[in-house]
Parts: sequence; structure tokens; C-alpha cells
Amino acid sequence: MKKRIALLCTLLMLLSLAACASSSSDTGGNADTDRTSHNVAESPSDSGQSAGSENESGESSQTPVDATETDAPVVYMTTDISPEGLMKAYEALGVELTGDNIAVKLSTGEPPASNYLDPDLIRDLVEHVDGTIVECNTAYGGSRSETAMHYQVAEDHGFTDLGKGFLIMDEDGESMILPVEGGQRLAENYVGAHFGDFDGFLVLSHFKGHMIAGFGGAIKNISIGIGSQEGKNLIHTAGRSHTSWFGGEQDAFLESMADAGKSVVDALDGNILFINVMNHLSIDCDCDGNPSEPDIHDIGILASTDPVALDQACVDLIYQAEGNESFVRRMEGQHAEHVLEAGEAIGLGSRTYQLESVDD
Repeated sequence: MKKRIALLCTLLMLLSLAACASSSSDTGGNADTDRTSHNVAESPSDSGQSAGSENESGESSQTPVDATETDAPVVYMTTDISPEGLMKAYEALGVELTGDNIAVKLSTGEPPASNYLDPDLIRDLVEHVDGTIVECNTAYGGSRSETAMHYQVAEDHGFTDLGKGFLIMDEDGESMILPVEGGQRLAENYVGAHFGDFDGFLVLSHFKGHMIAGFGGAIKNISIGIGSQEGKNLIHTAGRSHTSWFGGEQDAFLESMADAGKSVVDALDGNILFINVMNHLSIDCDCDGNPSEPDIHDIGILASTDPVALDQACVDLIYQAEGNESFVRRMEGQHAEHVLEAGEAIGLGSRTYQLESVDD
């Protein structure tokens, strides 16, 4: 009976999300949108545009930054999507997480065929930081909305025997409340109750599309991903509902994700690092058990201490990739880059970054 109820919830969620995507698809652009890269190495010193000016697509363009600028956060990148490449990207950060209890936040992935991170890819890094894989239950139904079922999915997908094991942070349905300083939509963020058990977080995100958010990366992983079920509802509805994630306004949802992410980073006092893996680049999230096949080839692994810069770099790489039309439509149809605008506005991070290769 539980499986039937979970399946029904999942079907209702997918129908709702499909309607949302369809209603916003007309606002999407195409892969040829004229836009300014936020990578300082690719930003011309004189583009003839001033701050706040608009490009031909009508989108506001950032003032180009001189390529000699050194204050912009660094995003390190390797095209080697392997355990060795992952370790190389992590080591390039030059920072070690401190404390005895380190969490490794990722998505366990919805069965039967979602594009979650391969445990064999991340095993060496998880063991290097002596980490515990952590997740929270979903709010939309499916196989990961109830604790017992979610633990089974984590075991089936190979996450329970990595490092110190696996923990669902809201396994008892309880939340820990974090204050949101300077947020646009939220004053409080409800995270899994076990969040406070950990000294630092390594955030491992599979970068991909998402039917509501447009894309999922580091910011989504530390907001929706660390939110308890109650917290997820509050983020989706910009603080209006503790019990349902339906009915939120799109920009308010994106701004709430940025708010929630900032509360997490603030609570950890900077003891948090971010890695995005750009492979299996479907337009669909790992919460979709049967995602669309990717149209873009695998790109690489990116790492940063700044979640906004990291996600912005991934977005810029999507715009540069061949076969990106469907992914770009998904992002633009959901106004996805607004979460980056919101994150920068509240001090979560910088959209301007320096992209540095760690490949030999």
C-alpha cells in the first residue's frame, strides 16, 4: 500500500511540474542568446556596455571585468571525470574542512534510473575527508519521502558503505531552525535536525537541469537538499506553507533557495566546500527516476569555495556547449539564473569568477 501511495504522489508531482514547465516555456530563449560570460578571463575589457545596460535579448548584462582582476573567486576545473580528477579538483581548493564530523551532501537519486553520482567516482574523496553521506527526505512523495524507504534507496544505490556511512538528517521528521540574515524572502530556514551534528560540509552536486528550478547545482543542494520536508515546503512557497510545496511564485522560490543557502553557509562559518560534477547532463533532475537522455556531452568537474561562482561557471559552460538547446530552454523557461542574481544580492557569493584549469 505504501508503494502505491508513493507512486501516486510521484505521478501527481510530475503532472504538476509538467504543467509548471509548460506554462513557462514560452518565456524561454534559445541557445543563441547574446549574453556576457561572468568568467573574468572571457570578459572583454571594453564591450561598449555599461552596468545595467541590456543586450539584444533584453537581458541585463553585467559590467565586463578586467581579466587582471584577482578579487573574483576562483573556480577550478578538470575535464577528467574520474576519482583522480575529483581528488585533483578538491585539492586545487587548497583548503581542508575542519572538525571530527564532516558531512558529504549529495542526492541519493530517485529509482529506477536517475543520474545520481556514481559511488565509485566519489569513494576516494569521501574517505579522504572521513565523511558521512547525508541527505534529507523529499517532500513530493516517491521512494525517498519516507525514512525507511529512503535508507533502502541509499543502500541500493551504493551510498551506505562509503566513509562513515549514510544518514538522513530529518529521519525522525524533525527540523533544526537556522536564522536567515539579510534574506529577501525567508527569516528562518528549516533544515534536517541532524545538521547540527556536523562540523563541516563537502557539497557534492551532480549538475543537471530541473523542471522547476531550471538547473540544480550547489545552491539547490544546500537549500532544498538540506531542507527538512517542512523546510522544503517553506522554500517552495517563500515561507507561506509548512505543509505543502504547491503554489509558490517562481522568482520568490528562487530567492528563497538563495536565502536558505546563505543560512547554511553562515551557520557553518565558511567550513563548507563545493564540487559540481557536469556529466549525464539531462534537462531532468536526479529526483526524476526516468530522466531525458542528455543532448550535451560530459563537460568536467568544477570546484570552488563560492557556490554562486561555481553554479554560474556551470551555467556559462552549458551556454558554450554543443547541443545545448533543450538545456537552455529549460533554464530560461524557469528564469533559472535569478537564483544566482538573488544569491549575489544577499552576499551568498559572486557571479563574477576566475575559471582555472587543473589539467596538466
